[in-house]
Amino acid sequence: MIGFAALEDSGFLFNIYIGILLAGLIGIIIISERLKPYLSALVVLLISFITSLLAIKGISSNGLEFFIPGGSFIGDIPFRIDALSAWFMLIVNLTMITGVFYGIGYVRSYKPIKSIITLHWVLLVLFQSSMLWVCMVQNSIAFLIAWEIMSLSSLFLVLFDHTDSKVIKAGINYMVQMHLSVAFLTVAFIWVYFKTGTFDFEGMDAYFGSNANLWLFVVFFLGFGLKAGFMGLHSWLPHAHPAAPSHVSGIMSGVIVKMGIYGIFRIITFLKADYILLGDIVLTFSVLTGLFGIMNAAVHRDFKKMLAYCTIENIGIIGIGIGVGLIGLGKGQNVLIFLGFGGALLHVLNHSLFKSLLFYSAGSVYQQTHTRDMNKLGGLIKKMPQTALLFLIGALAIGGIPPFNGFISEFLIYSALLAGIHSVDIAQTTLMVVSVAGMSIIGGISVFAFTKTFGTIFLGSARTELHHEPKEVSNTMLVPQYLIVLVMLSVAFFPGYFLNVILTILNGVFHASIEIANVDYLRYTSVLQHISMYSFLFIAGIGLIYFIRRTITRNRESTYNSTWGCGYTAPTSRMQYSGKSFTKPLSKLFNFVLIEEKSYNELKSNEIFPVNRKYSSSYLDFWEHWLINPATKYLDLFINLFKFIQNGRIQAYVLYGIIFILIVFIGTVFNLLN
Repeated sequence: MIGFAALEDSGFLFNIYIGILLAGLIGIIIISERLKPYLSALVVLLISFITSLLAIKGISSNGLEFFIPGGSFIGDIPFRIDALSAWFMLIVNLTMITGVFYGIGYVRSYKPIKSIITLHWVLLVLFQSSMLWVCMVQNSIAFLIAWEIMSLSSLFLVLFDHTDSKVIKAGINYMVQMHLSVAFLTVAFIWVYFKTGTFDFEGMDAYFGSNANLWLFVVFFLGFGLKAGFMGLHSWLPHAHPAAPSHVSGIMSGVIVKMGIYGIFRIITFLKADYILLGDIVLTFSVLTGLFGIMNAAVHRDFKKMLAYCTIENIGIIGIGIGVGLIGLGKGQNVLIFLGFGGALLHVLNHSLFKSLLFYSAGSVYQQTHTRDMNKLGGLIKKMPQTALLFLIGALAIGGIPPFNGFISEFLIYSALLAGIHSVDIAQTTLMVVSVAGMSIIGGISVFAFTKTFGTIFLGSARTELHHEPKEVSNTMLVPQYLIVLVMLSVAFFPGYFLNVILTILNGVFHASIEIANVDYLRYTSVLQHISMYSFLFIAGIGLIYFIRRTITRNRESTYNSTWGCGYTAPTSRMQYSGKSFTKPLSKLFNFVLIEEKSYNELKSNEIFPVNRKYSSSYLDFWEHWLINPATKYLDLFINLFKFIQNGRIQAYVLYGIIFILIVFIGTVFNLLN
């Protein structure tokens, strides 16, 4: 176990944080409506500052530990901040800062009643704290309470536009699945408690040290995997993200799904056996998750739903790194631990950056156009040039294309798979080769999906006439996005700094014992630093050419003409590729997974003069269509068998009470009830 330092100033900082939280929540409730967003942003900033100090101290001092009273039942509640907790806390704070400032501009366009606005900002502040508590608390009961607060606060944030029936349906879906997550976690924690007699997380260390590791880890993985959004456990994501306001979508995709990843990492720190078997399972499941997520992202035309499926894809990529890291632990190979776990942890940061950027950019488009259907858009690059540029940067980063940060973490995970091919036995070698192929397909389809999305939304001509002319969003919404780009570039250009922090996590939490001067470590960091340097020179060269061109043409008159129409004298927007037509070949190729629901039969090859017809189609989620919906249908039918019990007759309800009393009386008389 890690040695934690119980520092007095850490408890003092924590008390200050609690004071700021309580004062902030009260202040948001009582101040005027105009000032609520700004006070919320101030509270988020102050909480981020204080808790980030705790996180930095946790990294630099090899862990912090302090306790708060929890009563006679659960005892004192330990708050432990090691390097792993600190990493996730810093990511939460960064994403919350950008989210709350973007939200100020985004919510301004809504005019709901005052109490809804108040509740929204209160919940946003509470949401941040609940995620921080999840990272800090190491007591099972307190952890479940923090987890539940996190789920409920995010639920009501999703329900901001509660007058829309689709939003209510998405909220109920999210609520049910988050409580399934709590059920799995509760079973796992109770399992540990009955075996060890303690609610402290240290009981898990004792359990895994003296019992089989496989099945308890599987239960924990199901609980945390529901929050993370692994394939089959993901179905809340494509509904909740489009329903939520875009700043909430960005925060949820950026960090709330990472709380599931944090939980998986935390359980791994206690494992003592079954590393290779668990690594094989996680790696296989993660490759399938990545493929499933990106294939669905490619075909959907609701751009927020598309980004939600893209989150599932990136959770799969993170899971691939976790799987390789587990195999590295089983084989005792530090290079696999560094590349697997290190790549996964860095991708947690990178995904939180470019995915929140993409959701914010998508939110800007939605605010100006009031539609999420990319087939109704087009040509927005002329009207929203900064939003188009920001979305393009996010798209390049999420595609793993240098010189952006997504390349850095994906390079590490690719390297982990390639290193695993040469350093493990034939079974793992085969799995690694298949995983490399899977990641390559994921990367290719990702570029394909975002080419479709960016081209359909921002390029070409408008496909439909909108109710009002779109324009660029306010600086309040743009500045947080530029801040994200700045951090993304810092990861891309200075990866060595971030890798050194990750090395601290791996050495402190996973006992990897990797020295900075280690040959394997230097080999990969050297390659990344050279790529980053050339990337910087590439961008600097583009900037210099643009500056020279701008200087030369500054005083010249510009003339604009229409693009060559390829022989068409009167081209229309209907001649452009739509999101549907762009991805039609892919959807046909994988129609066993990408289930299309359409309103008419396709044209036949011998139908020379087709009659007029209307066409509409949508894609169904494979798991919802074949598993979740049928299970829900049969469960509903089963429950309806007992609806006669609740018949609305008072006499029947009185009879139920009499029967219950008789059962208790008879049981007592015959000593059946103790």
